[in-house]
Amino acid sequence: MRPTRINQLIDFLRWHDADAIYLVGDIVDGWRLAKAWHWPAEYNAFAELLIEKALAGTRMVVLPGNHDEFLREYLGTYFGEIEFVDRTVHTTARGKTYLVIHGDQFDVVVEYAKWLAHVGDWAYRFALRVNIVLNWVRRRLGLTYWSLSAWAKHKVKNAVSVIGRFEEALSLEARESGVDGVICGHIHYADMHERLGIHYVNTGDWVESCTAVAETHDGLLELISWSETPPPRTPRRIRRGRVTEPGE
Repeated sequence: MRPTRINQLIDFLRWHDADAIYLVGDIVDGWRLAKAWHWPAEYNAFAELLIEKALAGTRMVVLPGNHDEFLREYLGTYFGEIEFVDRTVHTTARGKTYLVIHGDQFDVVVEYAKWLAHVGDWAYRFALRVNIVLNWVRRRLGLTYWSLSAWAKHKVKNAVSVIGRFEEALSLEARESGVDGVICGHIHYADMHERLGIHYVNTGDWVESCTAVAETHDGLLELISWSETPPPRTPRRIRRGRVTEPGE
């Protein structure tokens, strides 16, 4: 959880209220916590803010992912006002239905070769550490933030292929579930399109992209990118909110 931009996530939640918030997996990085305990005060502030919103009437739904798979032991149960489910269906104000799921269930590496998934996790975190140094230099030169891993996902043929297969698998599952679209996470690649005949929505993460998906009062879904230094604004009320993967 160490690379997570937790303060930006807290800022986003303080500026946005919603009838329902879906936390689509990897909220806690159990892989890292199993190796070394690291739980700063910001994580307590994040948990307290979620509980505060739940007590105020927001429906809070946690859909565990592969990094916090230990939470799957609690599927079908409630922790106070927070419910734990493997998947759910969200209906928009326009009557459109969306399968909401983390998505690791459709990743063959995670499902059948967890050791390889851990190797990939190490490589990703190494790229993040390199990115810290690169962006320190860029800030000194007056340049904006640049993501090494995002560049690699766009340029490396195998990465593009993996993303494409993941989107196809989730879109097929949504079609077979009889819904209009799918909202997922897992691959750290925020996107929204209908190229496969299904409205595919991936919310990205709060490590690099700092993105979330929200439903407007008109029933439309929009992908929100939250700046590190957002301009002054009036707190916003959205009909549905989805916060993606702070733990990765």
